[in-house]
Amino acid sequence: MSSIKIAEATKIVENTFRDINIAYVNELAKSFDVMGIDLIETLKAASNKPFSFMVHWPSRGVGGHCIAVDPYYLIKRAAQSGFDHKFLKMAREVNNSMPKYTVLRLQEALNEVKLPVNGTNISLLGLSYKEDIADLRESPCLEIMDILKNMGANLTVYDPYVKDMSTVETLDDALDKCSAIVVSTAHKVFGDLTQEICKRDNILVVIDGMNKLDKEKIIKSGKIYRGIGR
Repeated sequence: MSSIKIAEATKIVENTFRDINIAYVNELAKSFDVMGIDLIETLKAASNKPFSFMVHWPSRGVGGHCIAVDPYYLIKRAAQSGFDHKFLKMAREVNNSMPKYTVLRLQEALNEVKLPVNGTNISLLGLSYKEDIADLRESPCLEIMDILKNMGANLTVYDPYVKDMSTVETLDDALDKCSAIVVSTAHKVFGDLTQEICKRDNILVVIDGMNKLDKEKIIKSGKIYRGIGR
């Protein structure tokens, strides 16, 4: 690079690019949920285009020390030079709204089985911002946890990488104790969660915050399924 400014800007631009595109699909998820369109299937189909399309996936929110943070550096630094990054601010607003939207999906699903969030046994699987690590920085899962606690949920939390914040010691304990489950981080060590969920009659509602579960199998097992955009 020809200067330190360009070297630093390269990292900021790359992470902000991802934040913007994630915000796009997260907003599509809200729109498609209203219209009854499966966004995941749609994005897979759109990915067949041989050029100019780079797929990003909707989820319960953006975390980590890069994508969730770097756009703010650019927004603030540009403002110091007199430029207002309206588009970047909007992307941040959309992505920051996703934990609350995930809980809204849970509320809507619970309504179908005539259960409130308050007092219902709900299990939250995953606290780290991405799979197979223990990193909690800017994790949207922490906000989901706080919202559910504030709403009076009888909340069970399990993350094998964050044992000090888990309220149970095993996945089986988390699955056996709930009427509803929110999969907020799809750790590989969870194994085949679809199968584990389907074989438990106590689980009535499944919220797939990362769109990693088998939607059709879960619905076929008689449970209420909600993903983010599906």
